[in-house]
Amino acid sequence: MRRLYFFLFTLTQVSSSTLKVIGFFGHNVTLPCMYDSLTHGVLSFCWGRGMVPRSQCSNTILSSQDGAEHFRQSPRYQLLGRVTDGDVSLTILDAQWSDAGVYGCRIEIPGWFNDKKINTYLVIEEAPVEQPVTQEWTPTAGDTLTTLLTNKVEVGETIGITTAEEKIKAGNIGRLAAIFFFIIIITLVFVFRRRFLPKRTLQHLNNSTAENIYEVL
Repeated sequence: MRRLYFFLFTLTQVSSSTLKVIGFFGHNVTLPCMYDSLTHGVLSFCWGRGMVPRSQCSNTILSSQDGAEHFRQSPRYQLLGRVTDGDVSLTILDAQWSDAGVYGCRIEIPGWFNDKKINTYLVIEEAPVEQPVTQEWTPTAGDTLTTLLTNKVEVGETIGITTAEEKIKAGNIGRLAAIFFFIIIITLVFVFRRRFLPKRTLQHLNNSTAENIYEVL
C-alpha cells in the first residue's frame, strides 16, 4: 500500500510544474499552458486564481469542455493561441496591479492522476519608459559628411578625407603665395638697383676726379 501511494504521489508531482511570469502594467501578459494535442486530441481545461487543487480549478476564471468555451469571468481573459493545437495559454488584456498573484491551469488528461497542472506566479511591474525616436534627417546635396555616412563610411574615414583635401588646398595656396612674394621681392630689388646704382656710380666718379686733381696740385 505504501509503495502504491508513493507511486501515485510521484505521478502527481511529475504532472505539475510552477512558473514565474513578469508582466507590465497596462500591457497584455500571457501565462503559458500547453499539452500534446496530437497524442490526446482536444481536451477539457480550466484556469483559476490560486494553486491547482486536487480537482477542478480554484476560483475558476475560464474553463472549456472538449474544445468549447464553458465559462469566462471577464472579457480581459483571452485564449489567443490555437486551442486545437494544445495551446491553452491565458492572455490577460491590459494588466492591472490587482492581476498579480498565482494562477492555476489544469488540463484534464484521461486516466488516473494524469491531469497536467501548471501553477504560475504573475508579477506586475511598471512598464519601462520608451525612449523617444529621433526623426531621421534628410541630408542635403552639399553635405559631404552626411552623404558618406549614408553610404556606410566610418566617421573617422570621412573626417580624414576632408582633412587631407584641406591640407592639399592649403599647401597649394602657400606655394602660390610664396611664388608671388618672391616675384615681388625680385622686382623691388631690380627697381631699387636701377634707381640707386647710377647715383652711386656718379658720386664715385666725382670723388675719383677730385682726388686726381688734388694729387696734381
